Amino acid sequence: MIRVEQLTKSFVLHNQGGVEIPVFADIDLEVTAGECLVLAGPSGVGKSTLLRSLHANYLPNQGRVFVRHREEWVDLAVAEPRTVLDARRHTVGHVSQFLRAIPRVPAIDLVAEPMLDIGIGQDEAIDRAAAVLARLNLPEALWRLPPATFSGGEQQRVNIAITFARDYPILLLDEPTASLDAGNRAVVIEMIREATANGAAVVGIFHDRDVREAVGTREFDLREARPAA
Repeated sequence: MIRVEQLTKSFVLHNQGGVEIPVFADIDLEVTAGECLVLAGPSGVGKSTLLRSLHANYLPNQGRVFVRHREEWVDLAVAEPRTVLDARRHTVGHVSQFLRAIPRVPAIDLVAEPMLDIGIGQDEAIDRAAAVLARLNLPEALWRLPPATFSGGEQQRVNIAITFARDYPILLLDEPTASLDAGNRAVVIEMIREATANGAAVVGIFHDRDVREAVGTREFDLREARPAA
């Protein structure tokens, strides 16, 4: 479902005289349907940068990022913007560490919106949104409220619900359980396991060892992809 070839990424600090900061170099990896690849390594090694590269938020300096989209291989590193958006709409789900919510839009509508975008009817989308919010133990009294004033854990559950209300073939998860209590962490573990059992290809960052061990099928340690000093 994912094939990465010779992926290299660095950042240029233009306000520091153009200093170049290398992140990783020449990454090759594959992720197949039904597995959860855990990105490993200490903070600052490039895990989030790699995940964002898989989502085409960052363009690499070189290399290719193929995803299986609409029965074809699409290289997100060079794809047209409309192709990237179509892949995100139908194939690649992403849970970030932060909820980017539109002001004044209720939580349940945020969760339903990606389903409406692919043609699911209003009633079914709302029902599925309600079901996943309930499963994540978000109080029903909050569903019709904008999540801007929610606690960090409540916002993260909305964030997770937006992606897991859909059945994406590929899931990119950036510390999805970081702000959650033990009970909701267990719910998310169960949801990730269900996704892989149903054939999703998952790539995730999980700083909690128990979560890594519960959901991961193998690890990719980015320390092995650090460029030489």
